Amino acid sequence: MPGQLRDRVLPDRQRRSLEDLQEDLDLSSGDTRAKQSAFWTMLTLSSVIAAGGILTDSTATVIGAMIIAPLSTPIMGIALGAVQRRRTTAFAFVAGGCLLVVVIGAAASLVVPQSYELLSSSQISDRTSPGLLDLIAALATGFAGAVALARKDVAAVLPGVAIAISLVPPLAVTGVCAGQASWWLALGALVLFLSNLLALVFAGMVVFAALGYTRAAVQHTGRAPRRAYIVVGLLFTAVLLPLAANTVTTVLISVWTYRARSTAEQWLSHTPGAAVTGVDAQSRTLYIRVRSPGDLPPIKDLLSDLEEQLPSGILVVVDTTRGRQITAGKLGG
Repeated sequence: MPGQLRDRVLPDRQRRSLEDLQEDLDLSSGDTRAKQSAFWTMLTLSSVIAAGGILTDSTATVIGAMIIAPLSTPIMGIALGAVQRRRTTAFAFVAGGCLLVVVIGAAASLVVPQSYELLSSSQISDRTSPGLLDLIAALATGFAGAVALARKDVAAVLPGVAIAISLVPPLAVTGVCAGQASWWLALGALVLFLSNLLALVFAGMVVFAALGYTRAAVQHTGRAPRRAYIVVGLLFTAVLLPLAANTVTTVLISVWTYRARSTAEQWLSHTPGAAVTGVDAQSRTLYIRVRSPGDLPPIKDLLSDLEEQLPSGILVVVDTTRGRQITAGKLGG
């Protein structure tokens, strides 16, 4: 961060001292008993609230869980310890906290009936397919949180940061999905959490280094914390790859469903009263939902038209309002 920009964002008179930051972010210093009891109590309550909000599909409840979740404190403690090349217990608190939230989510899933469709809850579906935009938002939120911690005059924005960064909810979703043996959904939610965690650590390291805490580490150890930056960068790249792949897949599916809808509408254009009501892609199956008062045009014509618009290997199924599913066939088959 260039000096002039740093002075504008973090003016000297508003910067908090290193001792103040350590006191806030290190759960193993000062009044450790009070800090740790508050951390575990609030994290447990936050996890229960998040699990309840996820299973009832209540956005307001999940936001409440975000506000009281204390998990960002040890995460920022990791960032501060990394730029100082100082051993801290922050990682242990983060790991233990993650395990606690996942276990509570898995326990909550035991009350869910077998017929419950996980993806019917927007709180689950929105957190099991992360993309690059989620990572960008997490980075911006991480910078906002680090700046708010480092400045004396903007602490009031921290609740907003807590709402913006999703930490406990994706972990709770991981537990709920794992408890229902939906491992791919659980993995997607876990990747979202890891991307948010690494974004917070990276942003915190950048801001804390800009404040000059790296100089304190160099004076103490004689070495700059380059290894910490390299490790975080590698982990960041490891998370970036699946997010990028998922983003590309989402864009392609959107393009393919749009093409399929346009092709199906053209296919029905000569059938009075017929219309396409929706197009859904599930795995490698494309469901085209249509409404028609009479008979449909030949299915082979639709399949032939789709051959020119979509990749091979996709199974096309036409779902009619009469309760019938007509398997048109596999493209390229």
